[in-house]
Amino acid sequence: MSKSAIRTWAAAGLAVAVAATSLYVPEASAHGEKSQQAFLRMRTLHWYDLNWSTDKLRVNEKMTVSGKIHVFKNWPETTANPEHSPAFLNIGIPGPVFTRVESYIGGQFVPRSVNLELGKNYTFKVVLQARRPGRWHMHTMMNVEAAGPIIGPGKWVQIDGTMADYKHVLTTLTGNTVDIEKVGTAGIWGWSFFWIFFGFAWIGYWVAKPVFVPRYMARKAGDESIVSPTDVKVGLGFMVATLIITWVGYNAGNSANPITIPLQAGVIGTMEPIPEGAPTVEAKVEQATYRVPGRSVILKVRVNNRGITPVQVAEFETAGIRFLNGSVYKDETNYPPQLLAPEGLSVDDNSPILPGQSKVITLTGTDAAWENERIADVIYDPDSRFGGLLFFVDSSGFRSMAPVGGPLLPRFT
Repeated sequence: MSKSAIRTWAAAGLAVAVAATSLYVPEASAHGEKSQQAFLRMRTLHWYDLNWSTDKLRVNEKMTVSGKIHVFKNWPETTANPEHSPAFLNIGIPGPVFTRVESYIGGQFVPRSVNLELGKNYTFKVVLQARRPGRWHMHTMMNVEAAGPIIGPGKWVQIDGTMADYKHVLTTLTGNTVDIEKVGTAGIWGWSFFWIFFGFAWIGYWVAKPVFVPRYMARKAGDESIVSPTDVKVGLGFMVATLIITWVGYNAGNSANPITIPLQAGVIGTMEPIPEGAPTVEAKVEQATYRVPGRSVILKVRVNNRGITPVQVAEFETAGIRFLNGSVYKDETNYPPQLLAPEGLSVDDNSPILPGQSKVITLTGTDAAWENERIADVIYDPDSRFGGLLFFVDSSGFRSMAPVGGPLLPRFT
């Protein structure tokens, strides 16, 4: 085969490869929460007792995401915390596929930023209205100033229907009923196209002359004749027309909407946490190890039962991943399966911890989620520390929670 034929076949093969890779667009599996540092997800906010009211709905229907937030006391020193920086409760979604209708923290309506105390627990609720059909991955999320978005557990939600049917009707403070999805759209389109054509007219006038670079070079060389008296008049005409049109449009807008209120951007203040009594169960980590080959975290914990009923370890949660002691506790909340290890937590001594008893137990949390969710990356951090929540249950099913944390030592054998 000649060299020219070889080049031809190689070029054809390259073209086919490029076309194939261009046409193949795999579905994104999530928003990139795995790229967020492990220490952020483990030592900042812990989202627990989460409930998605549904995972399938139609356009215009509403769903509620609710639960509790624990603000970790040993927040990373290198990251701004919500006690001193404003925080905004949000939902992480790929664009405006939902409309956030209401947001609450501690039962208080929170359309703006708030402050949260370290070491405290808060209830939250977000009401969403479905807007765009599709299968979407949505997260709980808290935006903290100077720290960025802190992402919580994510769940797939299916929206059926047609976006053309979407309506978000509200009654304004002046008593008018408007559809937020369509109000003002005629003006937006009209003014946008007007200024596009206005700009093209301005550019077209000068392009009809010698083009920009030759004119600039001639003007820089001192050629005054390149700008004619007509050019000056046209420039002044465009400027005056711009000012007049802007003034007329501004006054027309004020006449059509005489009563306006600016967007509210202040900080509401510190939210009311969940009332706390004396802790019924206390837990302190004496040693924490991550075994790399087995994808297991091994915690040696001293537990003090200060309650009046025997308790057993039910669950260990960190970074949204839940490791359950299957012989003690079963989850029935339809939690995202990739973040749930139903039999992932084993206890060396599973017998109940009696009231007043202090007991050292060894917990082992094992699941592929350590690697799949990139939580194991924490062992490569300069400050290899973990954080999480231990849950205990008594014979009546009552759950007690104790935050735990400390250095995490890797083990490679």
